[in-house]
Amino acid sequence: GRHQDVAAGPTDAASRLVDSVLRPLADAVATAGRQPGQPAQPSPDQAAVQPGDPLWQAAQAATTLRAALGRGCPAGLAEATAALQALACDLADGPEAAGRLARLRDLQADLPASIQTATNGPYLVTNVATLRDHLGLPRPATPQVALCRCGGSARKPFCDGSHASNGFTDEKDPKRVPDRRDAYPGEQVTVLDNRGLCQHSGLCTDRLPTAFRTSQEPFVAASGGRLDEIIRAVRDCPSGALGLAFDGREQPALRDWAGTREPAIEITQDGPYRVTGGIELTAAGGGEVARNHGASREHYALCRCGHSQNKPFCSGMHWYVDFRDPPRPADPTLFEWAGGLPALTRMTRLLYQRYVPADPALAAAFAGMPPGHPEQEAAALAAALGGPAWAPPDDGYPRLLGRGAARDLTEDQRARWVTLASQAARDAELPSDPQFQAALTGYLEWSSRNAVARPAGPPAGSGQPAAAWDWTPAGRPPAEPAEGAEAGPEAQAQPVPLPGPDEEVSFAAHIKPLFRERDQKSMSFAFDLWSADDVQAHAADILDRLRNGSMPCDTAWPSEQVAVFQRWTETGFRP
Repeated sequence: GRHQDVAAGPTDAASRLVDSVLRPLADAVATAGRQPGQPAQPSPDQAAVQPGDPLWQAAQAATTLRAALGRGCPAGLAEATAALQALACDLADGPEAAGRLARLRDLQADLPASIQTATNGPYLVTNVATLRDHLGLPRPATPQVALCRCGGSARKPFCDGSHASNGFTDEKDPKRVPDRRDAYPGEQVTVLDNRGLCQHSGLCTDRLPTAFRTSQEPFVAASGGRLDEIIRAVRDCPSGALGLAFDGREQPALRDWAGTREPAIEITQDGPYRVTGGIELTAAGGGEVARNHGASREHYALCRCGHSQNKPFCSGMHWYVDFRDPPRPADPTLFEWAGGLPALTRMTRLLYQRYVPADPALAAAFAGMPPGHPEQEAAALAAALGGPAWAPPDDGYPRLLGRGAARDLTEDQRARWVTLASQAARDAELPSDPQFQAALTGYLEWSSRNAVARPAGPPAGSGQPAAAWDWTPAGRPPAEPAEGAEAGPEAQAQPVPLPGPDEEVSFAAHIKPLFRERDQKSMSFAFDLWSADDVQAHAADILDRLRNGSMPCDTAWPSEQVAVFQRWTETGFRP
């Protein structure tokens, strides 16, 4: 009965009432006289509530009023309504909690799915039925939700009122990346890109580095990949910064999945909220949030670390401030270690959309693959690795990971499938540590051989995978890998030795150490700050940004460090 994963005891409930109900309600009352065009107050019969405990009555009354006001609802009232709904459901058990949730949904059922940005406050989410965590698992929530965007809530991703006391502001940074859309024509397609909207997820550069290049100019080489791969990369861009044009005509419907995706919010690991499905985004006053040129309205990424330069949209600042949420589990399953359903879906989509159709040994065998097959395979693999149970669809198509997929495959074809599945896992950037790779490869081999040996597979609709797989006898890696892990703020803050007045400045000894790993990662979309050639090629721009404080994004360099970089540029760019 805990709809926001919180056990609300008396002390906690009292604190939440003060911070998330009374405070925003007081703000709403104080500003009510300044809200233009508000609808009339609901009639007494509209405001009637069912008898029960006072908190439940308050939740129903607030929901009724919030629904009646519709788009004109003050942000403070919507925030308080979200807190009251959550508390009313958290403090109920079993059937009572389910009944309350159903009643609240019914009260505001006529409101469209939307997200409103409260001034210097949370995201107020209305009637978005699908809220997922970074593993692709649903997060139960009430129909009115307040999501934290200051980064300081103790109840992340839900707001606890911390923004009111920690100095959070939703103003944009004047030093943010400019709003400019560039066009990159190619042989078959023109790719459109607005760096001012990019959230630097790396999905395009990691998956198609020949077309989206981190160490070359221009950033986009629109002839650097197959057409289907470029289209897939543009559609998967979580920020909506990328676009497509054919024969001089932009194709927003193709980029935006033709409006077929359900409204959903994904809470990413250590990063932004990824919104899909065309959820309306409005400002505190009810008007539309201003967007960068060419931005998608079907999918976008919202900052939740509190430090974006382009609020409310993510600008990648979570890398700089070392934002971490949710905490890593102490004893992760293979499913959790892999990155959950999103990561496994990337793998199976690569397998069945790129590798299998291009393979002479397998293309014909999978030519009858129905729509949605990669997603079903990902769900089957997730169940086997410790994720949620999966029930095979009754569409009659054979599956390798689910039920009897290899009944018509030869041994050579089966072995080839395993090889391609392993390659897809690497390209999807599933963990590369030997413990995980050993467990994954073992399961791929076992499941494919088992399917050949027992063509019938598990009974349809059984909801059970072929096996429950676990770590091999080698065990699992540490929860936070020591090798390659980014240093925390304490380690990053160590002073860098600077050259003396008469000492020659070199890149390796003096310039490269000045750029932290987070600096290098955040600028990788444009150039490599750890490459002497890249830094030399962009030295004038880098020096200008160091001087005006727009690089690094989180804090300006001391003047002595800027002077060292300038000396390096003036003394021949020594390696």
